[in-house]
Amino acid sequence: MSNMIQDATPVRSHSLPSKGLSARRLPRWAPAGFAAVSLALGIGIGAASGLESRIQWGLIAAALFVVISYTATTVVENRRQAKDRLATSVVWVCFVLAVVPLLSLIWTTVSRGIKVLDGYFLTHSMAGVPGFEPGGGVYHALVGTLQQVGLATLVSAPIGLLTAVYLVEYGKGALAKAVTFFVDVMTGIPSIVAGLFILSIMLIAGLAPSGLMGALALAILMIPVVVRSTEEMLKLVPNELREAALALGVPKWRVILKVVIPTAIGGITTGVMLAIARIAGETAPIMLLVFGSQLINTNPFEGAQSSLPFYIWEQYKVGSEASYDRAWAAALVLIAFVMLLNLVARGIARWKAPKTGR
Repeated sequence: MSNMIQDATPVRSHSLPSKGLSARRLPRWAPAGFAAVSLALGIGIGAASGLESRIQWGLIAAALFVVISYTATTVVENRRQAKDRLATSVVWVCFVLAVVPLLSLIWTTVSRGIKVLDGYFLTHSMAGVPGFEPGGGVYHALVGTLQQVGLATLVSAPIGLLTAVYLVEYGKGALAKAVTFFVDVMTGIPSIVAGLFILSIMLIAGLAPSGLMGALALAILMIPVVVRSTEEMLKLVPNELREAALALGVPKWRVILKVVIPTAIGGITTGVMLAIARIAGETAPIMLLVFGSQLINTNPFEGAQSSLPFYIWEQYKVGSEASYDRAWAAALVLIAFVMLLNLVARGIARWKAPKTGR
């Protein structure tokens, strides 16, 4: 009986050929070849059509790259692979379209700002220098930016951190929903509105323009960014850590202070740095509340100050060749400042990242 059952069992064949292994495939260098051919055709078509803008040539080349990739893959492989190649080509085209303007902006700023960017420019102010003549520097604006951004960080970082801790660890019910709603609203608030809010307080209280007033407006713009980034970082902390600490009889406030926040401190610091980079380029609140100054004012609590964004606008408004050079140099300093903050944030995030074992 057992022999009959064994004889009735179908025998699997291991000799069937695999269609996937024998199917035709494009070489690995095909996307690079498609890009080269598309670029050549885009330049040729653009030049033959009389189009002078290189942006139009690039758009034609991008469209041809997608079409050529899809067509060649359909002919050589199959429609399924062609659809996959189409999606990949669109992603690459969108990536290039996003990177090219950024690289163009950086190249223009560096090439035009490097003309007057030197030690003298970084260590002198515009005191006694007519705006239409060469000379002067950005020191007073750099001091103003550092002080205003520093004060805004001192105000907004604790408020944003405590708000995020409340929403993640304690927030329930209508109050938490209301706080979340207002944080979402504040995230998209225009900078001029924050400036007008502080300006109304200044007019009611009879306060004079100063760096502190500008810092308060910048803090309003910074708080929702800090809250959102910190909230997401606290949510990433595993609940097992909280439960283990609570099981040992540790109070909840101490669990938050000693376990939750130290675990997420890398991400929290990164969020704060990104919030600082977001407010470093704001101009409207400074124009309303700080007024700008050609002199060096190291006291943010009294008197008008300048800042890098306000200095750039001020010099560009003059309209002379020397003022344009100073504006581009100040823009380069501002970009370097923001880039430095991002590098510091990445370094802190990597330093404070939880160590993973094998």
